[in-house]
Amino acid sequence: MKKNLLSIAILIILLSAKLSIAQNKIVVFQSDFGLKDGAVSAMKGVAMGVSTDLKLFDLTHEIPAYNIWEASYRLEQTVRYWPGGTVFVSVVDPGVGTTRKSVVLKTKSGHYIVTPDNGTLTLISESLGIDQVREIDENVNRRKDSKKSYTFHGRDVYAFTAARLAAGVISYEQVGPLLPNKVVTIPYQQAVLNGKTIKGNIPVLDVQYGNVWTNIPDTLFNQLNPHFGHVINVTIFYKQKPVYQGTMPYSQTFGEVAEGKPLAYINSLLQLSFALNQGDFAKTYNIASGNDWSVEISLK
Repeated sequence: MKKNLLSIAILIILLSAKLSIAQNKIVVFQSDFGLKDGAVSAMKGVAMGVSTDLKLFDLTHEIPAYNIWEASYRLEQTVRYWPGGTVFVSVVDPGVGTTRKSVVLKTKSGHYIVTPDNGTLTLISESLGIDQVREIDENVNRRKDSKKSYTFHGRDVYAFTAARLAAGVISYEQVGPLLPNKVVTIPYQQAVLNGKTIKGNIPVLDVQYGNVWTNIPDTLFNQLNPHFGHVINVTIFYKQKPVYQGTMPYSQTFGEVAEGKPLAYINSLLQLSFALNQGDFAKTYNIASGNDWSVEISLK
């Protein structure tokens, strides 16, 4: 009996240890580096140096230079579609080498984000929630002989730490000291309903086509009781100053309006968006995106 109880206790301990480690061996990289030089390859080389069993993928390396907000959005757009336990490396780090913290956020969904705590975690912390935040202990989790390098933490700290975590070389607890459950955030207009008007943010453009995406979810938009064909009043603001005012029909598909005409539709993330059928809405009306861009909509 005692032997069986001991075996059970050991099994529980082993299972607990396993559950605390990101074991799926997947690492997903994001940066503003582009692919013109060897920076991305260097990060992946460091990761493979930790374990050749890792599976390495790219989210994007085309974040506009220094654009922390867009890094935050691309994580928000993507992370939830990967299996729990996946480790993400996000390096958009204009403050590299300064006092900003290097952290690993564990979401309540069991995903891990390795990044500077500079606003990159704004949106994902809200949508998936914060389970824990740990500061990376660079005395342990830093590439050997890299301490004289101050400007490539993506290679020397983040890729190295992410690989060790994903491969099970370290547990999440071994990343470093536990921090309070909060992160640096970037202010923006959240989606809210005021009477018969909805206010929201323009977090990103559909860069291939110039469509304008908002953060207004279909569930909030539906509180206005819209029907396909209803005309929508749209005002877009930059730093609270209006830069576009117009009307457009709420449509199910682009082809429901004539070529070059505007429409409102629900995009693939189930958020309200604006487009020109076979045209570039953003370019035509000089619309951009980010935390300084906001929108108001109502039914006509």
